[in-house]
Amino acid sequence: MSTLTFNDGHTIPRLGLGTYRTPDSLVARIVAEALQLGYRHIDTASAYQNEVGVGQGLERAGLPRQEVFVTTKLWRTDMDDPAAALQDSLKRLGLDYVDLYLIHWPMPTQGVYPQTWLKLVELRDRGLVRSVGVSNFHTAYLDVLAEVSDTVPVVNQVELHPSFSNAQVAEYCQARQIAIESWAPLGKAQDLEQPTVQRIAQRIGATPAQVVIAWHLAKGYICMPKTVSVDRLKENYEAQQVELSDQDVADIDRLDTGQRIGGDPATHGA
Repeated sequence: MSTLTFNDGHTIPRLGLGTYRTPDSLVARIVAEALQLGYRHIDTASAYQNEVGVGQGLERAGLPRQEVFVTTKLWRTDMDDPAAALQDSLKRLGLDYVDLYLIHWPMPTQGVYPQTWLKLVELRDRGLVRSVGVSNFHTAYLDVLAEVSDTVPVVNQVELHPSFSNAQVAEYCQARQIAIESWAPLGKAQDLEQPTVQRIAQRIGATPAQVVIAWHLAKGYICMPKTVSVDRLKENYEAQQVELSDQDVADIDRLDTGQRIGGDPATHGA
């Protein structure tokens, strides 16, 4: 599996399993199936309310802890006390540490995310997390973090898919060695219906989902498609073998409409 090296020296598998809104009753099975298939990167969050099931799936798979990369996220109601929130997440996951801990949303109207970031760095220094990063951060919020801390987030997990390329944030982050991690990488399946994607898929003998995942990987992004289907798990995993031409990548780039599916970080949860 292809990996990316963070600015702190740790590595992350570039293809992972997203678990957004996958309930405990399903997530344990699909996490175990994914790990048995070859996935080594699982993404969850306290807000998903499925950390218990994710932990059960990790246990079922029976892999050595160091072989699996686990991400969870700090929810907006816990930004004043991330240490307590992390301990709750670790208990639910059944883990001693997570590989990556993210501020889930910046909540700029609260004005606490700079202090929260400093507390995440302390958690990293204590060994409770390996790496720290952010999610849904506009470039202005990243500028603020640079003013208060010498620690640069290893990653910014943002909405990003062919119809919403989030190009300004992606270019800003990549120029500063902040990895880009795409959520809703398939555009909640809407982008799979794009004629350009379907044309490329037919020409190279791949599925539309594999083409879009291959586009993310070709752009240098980390990608975490969500599924509860074992067949889709395999399909997505095999996308790592799909090669797009430079022209294919450019054609998919042109699908950008600038329209989000999810909330704007400037106002979400305000």
